[in-house]
Amino acid sequence: MTDSRQADDPGAAALAAMHHAYAPYSHFRVGAALRAIDGSVVTGCNVENASFPAGTCAERGALAAAVARGHRAFDLLVVATEATDPTPPCGMCRQALAEFAPSLQVVAITTGGRRADWVLSDLLPQPFTPASLSHT
Repeated sequence: MTDSRQADDPGAAALAAMHHAYAPYSHFRVGAALRAIDGSVVTGCNVENASFPAGTCAERGALAAAVARGHRAFDLLVVATEATDPTPPCGMCRQALAEFAPSLQVVAITTGGRRADWVLSDLLPQPFTPASLSHT
């Protein structure tokens, strides 16, 4: 969801989304704020399920919501957690994000004030891309 009050601060948007997470099994709440190149910020949170593989990560939730709003190009992802150390996206989320923004800036923040920065291509150096589907 886009929140104009937080559009100028994707970190605040990610932290706010984290508070909406549904994580009754892992108790590991995650919020994500994905910024499109037009400046729009779309958020997501993790949503767990008793059938564990059916859960959704915050990052892919934000990506799906952004794509549903017509966004296809992104320049920043902020991931917020309550962990001690900043947490990068999981492998599945890295792969999903690489489809749209292989040079995406990824920032992980914690409620304790810690921060880490990466570029998605460094986190996922050899993604499976549309070119991988080539038959020739």
